[in-house]
Parts: sequence; C-alpha cells; structure tokens
Amino acid sequence: MVSLASRSGLATTTYGGAMSARFDLVTIDTPDTDALARFYADALGLVEVEREDGDRWVVLAEADGTRRLGFQRGVHRSGGVHLDLRCELNEFDTELQRLVRLGAVVLRGPRTEPYGRIANLVDPAGNAFDLVAYA
Repeated sequence: MVSLASRSGLATTTYGGAMSARFDLVTIDTPDTDALARFYADALGLVEVEREDGDRWVVLAEADGTRRLGFQRGVHRSGGVHLDLRCELNEFDTELQRLVRLGAVVLRGPRTEPYGRIANLVDPAGNAFDLVAYA
C-alpha cells in the first residue's frame, strides 16, 4: 500500500502495510559510553533512563521518558551508528521473519538477554540495525 498525504504543504508517502516493528532509538557505538552519554545529555538536555552491565549500555531520554539515544560499548568505527527497532515480546519471532522476508539479513541472534530478546541485522544496503523486544 502506498498513500500520499499533505500536511503543512509537505507531501508524504507511506509504504507497506501491517507491521509490528516501531522505531525505538538511535544507538551509537563507543568505547566510552559514560563520556559520550554525558556529552549528549548535556548537549540535548536528556536524562539517563537505563544502564546495563555498568557501562555496556546507556540510554538517554527526554524528561517525559521518551527514549532518544543509546550508547553501546564497543569499538567505534566509521558508521558506528545503528537503529533499534522494537516490537512486543510475543511478536518477536514473527517480526524477525517479516524483516528477513523484506530483505534483512540476520548477523547475530536471535538471543535472549536480561532485558528481553534481540537480533542484530543489516538492511538490504548493509546498514546495521537491531530488532529488540523488552520483557
């Protein structure tokens, strides 16, 4: 299904049909999650709302709790930013299969973590993204 709509004079296009995955946040790979999270918190007025394994994973959000940025401990590389898509835990396997049918390739996972389930994927152009379902 493709539909066009006009809002404030801007044309928009909607692709696809029924789906479960929703945008969660942008994740930045960095060897120092604390320093980078502190920089963006100060720069954007965000607050820390989640932390895992000391400094392996840090999430910043708006004051209302809307998640915005994740920082994942790891080797920084050019293009070390990826999207996180989320779905409900009971939809995870079906959503993962749907994304693969659309052209995504699973690099690692699916696996269970303390927070839920995750699979690391790349889109048809090779861009990294994760599918996550929180418990």
